[in-house]
Amino acid sequence: MTAKKPPMAAAPTTIEVTVRNAIGIVALARPDVHNAFDDTLIRELTEALAALGADAAVRAVVLTGQGPSFCAGADLNWMKKMAAYSRAENVADAAAMANMLQTLHSLPKPTVARVHGAAYGGGVGLVACCDIAIGAAEAVFALSEAKLGLIPATISPYVIDAIGARAAGRYFLTAERFDAAEAYRIGLLHDIVALARLDDRINELLGALLLAGPQAQRECKSLIRAVARRPPAAAIIDDTVQRIADVRASAEGREGIAAFLGKRHATWVPTDLVGKR
Repeated sequence: MTAKKPPMAAAPTTIEVTVRNAIGIVALARPDVHNAFDDTLIRELTEALAALGADAAVRAVVLTGQGPSFCAGADLNWMKKMAAYSRAENVADAAAMANMLQTLHSLPKPTVARVHGAAYGGGVGLVACCDIAIGAAEAVFALSEAKLGLIPATISPYVIDAIGARAAGRYFLTAERFDAAEAYRIGLLHDIVALARLDDRINELLGALLLAGPQAQRECKSLIRAVARRPPAAAIIDDTVQRIADVRASAEGREGIAAFLGKRHATWVPTDLVGKR
Protein backbone atom coordinates (compact mmCIF):
# COMPACT_ATOMS: atom_id res chain seq x y z
CA MET A 1 0.00 0.00 0.00
CA THR A 2 1.30 3.46 -0.85
CA ALA A 3 2.10 5.62 2.15
CA LYS A 4 -0.02 8.72 2.54
CA LYS A 5 0.18 11.88 4.57
CA PRO A 6 -2.77 12.44 6.92
CA PRO A 7 -4.58 15.80 6.70
CA MET A 8 -3.30 18.42 9.13
CA ALA A 9 -3.83 22.15 9.63
CA ALA A 10 -0.43 22.94 8.10
CA ALA A 11 2.58 20.99 6.91
CA PRO A 12 4.67 20.21 10.01
CA THR A 13 8.32 21.24 10.15
CA THR A 14 9.53 19.24 13.17
CA ILE A 15 7.90 15.86 12.56
CA GLU A 16 7.09 13.60 9.61
CA VAL A 17 3.82 11.69 9.56
CA THR A 18 2.91 8.89 7.17
CA VAL A 19 0.21 6.23 7.11
CA ARG A 20 1.10 2.84 5.64
CA ASN A 21 -0.93 -0.38 5.82
CA ALA A 22 -3.24 1.14 8.47
CA ILE A 23 -0.25 2.15 10.65
CA GLY A 24 0.44 5.78 11.47
CA ILE A 25 4.17 6.47 11.71
CA VAL A 26 5.21 9.64 13.51
CA ALA A 27 8.90 10.48 13.25
CA LEU A 28 10.43 13.28 15.28
CA ALA A 29 12.35 15.12 12.57
CA ARG A 30 14.95 17.33 14.22
CA PRO A 31 17.96 15.00 13.92
CA ASP A 32 20.47 17.85 14.09
CA VAL A 33 19.43 18.45 17.73
CA HIS A 34 18.68 14.78 18.52
CA ASN A 35 14.93 15.43 18.15
CA ALA A 36 14.84 17.71 21.19
CA PHE A 37 11.55 19.37 22.11
CA ASP A 38 10.67 22.95 21.45
CA ASP A 39 7.29 24.67 21.43
CA THR A 40 6.80 24.00 17.71
CA LEU A 41 7.49 20.27 18.01
CA ILE A 42 5.15 20.00 20.99
CA ARG A 43 2.35 21.72 19.07
CA GLU A 44 2.87 19.77 15.87
CA LEU A 45 3.14 16.44 17.66
CA THR A 46 -0.07 17.14 19.58
CA GLU A 47 -1.91 17.99 16.35
CA ALA A 48 -0.57 14.94 14.52
CA LEU A 49 -1.50 12.55 17.32
CA ALA A 50 -5.00 14.00 17.56
CA ALA A 51 -5.46 13.62 13.79
CA LEU A 52 -4.26 10.00 13.81
CA GLY A 53 -6.42 9.20 16.82
CA ALA A 54 -9.49 10.46 14.98
CA ASP A 55 -8.68 8.65 11.71
CA ALA A 56 -10.68 5.42 11.60
CA ALA A 57 -8.37 4.07 8.90
CA VAL A 58 -5.42 4.13 11.32
CA ARG A 59 -5.22 1.05 13.55
CA ALA A 60 -2.01 1.78 15.48
CA VAL A 61 0.63 4.49 15.82
CA VAL A 62 4.41 4.08 15.92
CA LEU A 63 6.49 6.88 17.43
CA THR A 64 10.12 7.05 16.33
CA GLY A 65 12.95 9.52 15.80
CA GLN A 66 15.09 10.41 12.82
CA GLY A 67 18.86 10.40 13.05
CA PRO A 68 20.98 8.98 15.88
CA SER A 69 18.51 9.54 18.75
CA PHE A 70 14.92 8.96 19.74
CA CYS A 71 14.53 12.22 21.70
CA ALA A 72 17.10 14.04 23.80
CA GLY A 73 14.65 16.05 25.90
CA ALA A 74 14.35 19.83 25.80
CA ASP A 75 16.01 21.96 23.14
CA LEU A 76 18.74 24.23 24.56
CA ASN A 77 17.57 27.31 22.68
CA TRP A 78 14.02 26.71 23.89
CA MET A 79 15.33 26.40 27.45
CA LYS A 80 17.19 29.71 27.09
CA LYS A 81 13.95 31.35 26.01
CA MET A 82 12.07 29.77 28.92
CA ALA A 83 14.57 31.23 31.38
CA ALA A 84 13.09 34.67 30.72
CA TYR A 85 9.45 33.57 30.94
CA SER A 86 7.07 34.93 33.55
CA ARG A 87 5.32 32.42 35.79
CA ALA A 88 2.18 32.68 33.68
CA GLU A 89 4.19 31.96 30.54
CA ASN A 90 5.84 28.99 32.25
CA VAL A 91 2.43 27.62 33.24
CA ALA A 92 1.17 27.93 29.66
CA ASP A 93 4.33 26.31 28.30
CA ALA A 94 4.15 23.39 30.74
CA ALA A 95 0.43 22.97 30.02
CA ALA A 96 1.18 22.54 26.31
CA MET A 97 3.71 19.80 27.11
CA ALA A 98 1.27 18.12 29.49
CA ASN A 99 -1.47 18.22 26.87
CA MET A 100 0.82 16.59 24.30
CA LEU A 101 1.73 13.79 26.71
CA GLN A 102 -1.90 13.20 27.65
CA THR A 103 -2.90 13.15 23.97
CA LEU A 104 -0.36 10.39 23.34
CA HIS A 105 -1.26 8.46 26.50
CA SER A 106 -5.00 8.58 25.87
CA LEU A 107 -4.91 7.86 22.13
CA PRO A 108 -7.82 5.46 21.47
CA LYS A 109 -5.64 2.95 19.61
CA PRO A 110 -2.39 1.09 20.31
CA THR A 111 0.82 3.11 20.39
CA VAL A 112 4.32 1.72 20.00
CA ALA A 113 7.56 3.53 20.87
CA ARG A 114 10.51 2.61 18.64
CA VAL A 115 13.47 3.65 20.79
CA HIS A 116 17.08 3.99 19.67
CA GLY A 117 19.98 6.15 20.73
CA ALA A 118 19.30 8.73 23.42
CA ALA A 119 15.97 9.05 25.22
CA TYR A 120 16.40 11.75 27.85
CA GLY A 121 13.98 13.77 29.97
CA GLY A 122 10.81 14.32 27.97
CA GLY A 123 11.95 11.56 25.63
CA VAL A 124 11.54 9.11 28.50
CA GLY A 125 8.09 10.60 29.00
CA LEU A 126 7.16 9.79 25.40
CA VAL A 127 8.31 6.18 25.87
CA ALA A 128 6.29 5.85 29.08
CA CYS A 129 3.16 7.25 27.42
CA CYS A 130 3.14 4.56 24.72
CA ASP A 131 1.36 1.26 25.26
CA ILE A 132 4.33 -0.78 24.04
CA ALA A 133 8.00 0.24 24.01
CA ILE A 134 10.69 -1.64 22.09
CA GLY A 135 14.29 -0.50 22.45
CA ALA A 136 17.53 -1.07 20.60
CA ALA A 137 20.22 -2.66 22.75
CA GLU A 138 22.37 0.48 22.50
CA ALA A 139 19.63 2.88 23.67
CA VAL A 140 20.51 5.12 26.63
CA PHE A 141 18.05 6.76 29.02
CA ALA A 142 18.15 9.54 31.61
CA LEU A 143 15.73 11.55 33.70
CA SER A 144 18.21 14.38 33.79
CA GLU A 145 16.09 17.30 35.03
CA ALA A 146 17.54 17.44 38.56
CA LYS A 147 21.01 18.15 37.13
CA LEU A 148 19.55 21.38 35.80
CA GLY A 149 17.80 22.25 39.05
CA LEU A 150 14.47 21.19 37.55
CA ILE A 151 12.00 18.35 38.08
CA PRO A 152 10.40 15.91 35.59
CA ALA A 153 6.97 17.20 36.51
CA THR A 154 4.74 16.83 33.44
CA ILE A 155 6.15 13.40 32.52
CA SER A 156 6.03 12.10 36.10
CA PRO A 157 2.52 10.52 36.06
CA TYR A 158 3.45 8.37 33.08
CA VAL A 159 7.02 7.55 34.08
CA ILE A 160 6.05 6.61 37.65
CA ASP A 161 3.23 4.46 36.31
CA ALA A 162 5.69 2.71 33.99
CA ILE A 163 8.64 2.13 36.34
CA GLY A 164 7.14 2.49 39.82
CA ALA A 165 7.81 4.96 42.59
CA ARG A 166 10.88 3.09 43.85
CA ALA A 167 12.80 3.25 40.56
CA ALA A 168 11.56 6.79 39.95
CA GLY A 169 12.95 7.78 43.33
CA ARG A 170 16.39 6.70 42.24
CA TYR A 171 16.47 8.08 38.72
CA PHE A 172 14.60 11.33 39.42
CA LEU A 173 17.04 12.11 42.24
CA THR A 174 20.34 10.97 40.73
CA ALA A 175 19.60 11.97 37.12
CA GLU A 176 22.08 9.24 36.15
CA ARG A 177 22.02 7.53 32.78
CA PHE A 178 20.89 3.92 32.44
CA ASP A 179 21.03 1.45 29.60
CA ALA A 180 18.41 -0.56 27.74
CA ALA A 181 18.86 -3.58 30.01
CA GLU A 182 18.04 -1.46 33.05
CA ALA A 183 15.11 0.18 31.24
CA TYR A 184 13.77 -3.33 30.58
CA ARG A 185 14.35 -4.41 34.19
CA ILE A 186 12.39 -1.51 35.66
CA GLY A 187 9.55 -1.78 33.14
CA LEU A 188 10.16 1.15 30.81
CA LEU A 189 10.85 -1.16 27.86
CA HIS A 190 8.90 -4.30 26.97
CA ASP A 191 11.61 -5.79 24.78
CA ILE A 192 15.22 -5.21 23.68
CA VAL A 193 16.59 -6.17 20.29
CA ALA A 194 19.66 -5.45 18.21
CA LEU A 195 19.34 -2.19 16.32
CA ALA A 196 19.36 -4.08 13.01
CA ARG A 197 16.28 -6.04 14.16
CA LEU A 198 14.34 -3.14 15.64
CA ASP A 199 12.03 -2.65 12.67
CA ASP A 200 11.47 -6.39 12.29
CA ARG A 201 10.36 -6.64 15.93
CA ILE A 202 8.09 -3.61 15.57
CA ASN A 203 6.50 -5.15 12.48
CA GLU A 204 5.90 -8.42 14.32
CA LEU A 205 4.04 -6.52 17.03
CA LEU A 206 2.03 -4.52 14.51
CA GLY A 207 0.97 -7.75 12.83
CA ALA A 208 -0.32 -9.01 16.17
CA LEU A 209 -2.11 -5.72 16.87
CA LEU A 210 -3.90 -5.79 13.52
CA LEU A 211 -5.42 -9.20 14.33
CA ALA A 212 -7.28 -7.78 17.34
CA GLY A 213 -10.56 -5.88 17.24
CA PRO A 214 -10.08 -2.09 17.14
CA GLN A 215 -13.04 -1.41 19.41
CA ALA A 216 -11.84 -4.08 21.84
CA GLN A 217 -8.43 -2.41 21.90
CA ARG A 218 -10.01 0.96 22.71
CA GLU A 219 -12.00 -0.66 25.49
CA CYS A 220 -8.88 -2.46 26.78
CA LYS A 221 -7.06 0.86 27.12
CA SER A 222 -10.03 2.37 28.93
CA LEU A 223 -10.26 -0.68 31.18
CA ILE A 224 -6.60 -0.44 32.20
CA ARG A 225 -6.98 3.23 33.13
CA ALA A 226 -10.10 2.44 35.18
CA VAL A 227 -8.66 -0.52 37.08
CA ALA A 228 -4.91 0.06 37.45
CA ARG A 229 -3.59 0.73 40.97
CA ARG A 230 -7.05 0.33 42.50
CA PRO A 231 -8.08 -2.48 44.87
CA PRO A 232 -10.82 -4.85 43.64
CA ALA A 233 -13.55 -3.18 45.66
CA ALA A 234 -17.23 -3.69 44.85
CA ALA A 235 -17.42 -0.60 42.64
CA ILE A 236 -14.45 -1.74 40.55
CA ILE A 237 -15.81 -5.26 40.22
CA ASP A 238 -19.20 -3.94 39.14
CA ASP A 239 -17.54 -1.61 36.63
CA THR A 240 -15.70 -4.54 35.02
CA VAL A 241 -18.96 -6.52 34.85
CA GLN A 242 -20.69 -3.63 33.04
CA ARG A 243 -17.76 -3.19 30.64
CA ILE A 244 -17.64 -6.81 29.50
CA ALA A 245 -21.42 -6.92 29.15
CA ASP A 246 -21.30 -3.84 26.91
CA VAL A 247 -18.50 -5.26 24.78
CA ARG A 248 -20.15 -8.66 24.39
CA ALA A 249 -23.31 -6.97 23.14
CA SER A 250 -21.44 -4.69 20.71
CA ALA A 251 -21.30 -5.36 16.96
CA GLU A 252 -17.57 -6.02 17.12
CA GLY A 253 -17.93 -8.37 20.07
CA ARG A 254 -20.63 -10.36 18.30
CA GLU A 255 -18.52 -10.51 15.12
CA GLY A 256 -15.45 -11.69 17.03
CA ILE A 257 -17.32 -14.55 18.69
CA ALA A 258 -19.06 -15.50 15.43
CA ALA A 259 -15.70 -15.56 13.62
CA PHE A 260 -14.14 -17.72 16.33
CA LEU A 261 -17.02 -20.19 16.36
CA GLY A 262 -17.14 -20.21 12.59
CA LYS A 263 -13.39 -20.81 12.37
CA ARG A 264 -12.87 -17.80 10.14
CA HIS A 265 -11.07 -14.48 10.43
CA ALA A 266 -12.97 -11.52 11.81
CA THR A 267 -13.88 -8.74 9.40
CA TRP A 268 -11.33 -6.34 10.87
CA VAL A 269 -8.33 -8.54 10.01
CA PRO A 270 -6.49 -7.10 6.97
CA THR A 271 -6.60 -9.38 3.95
CA ASP A 272 -2.80 -9.65 3.83
CA LEU A 273 -2.83 -11.11 7.34
CA VAL A 274 -5.46 -13.77 6.67
CA GLY A 275 -3.96 -17.10 7.66
CA LYS A 276 -1.74 -15.61 10.37
CA ARG A 277 -3.03 -16.04 13.91
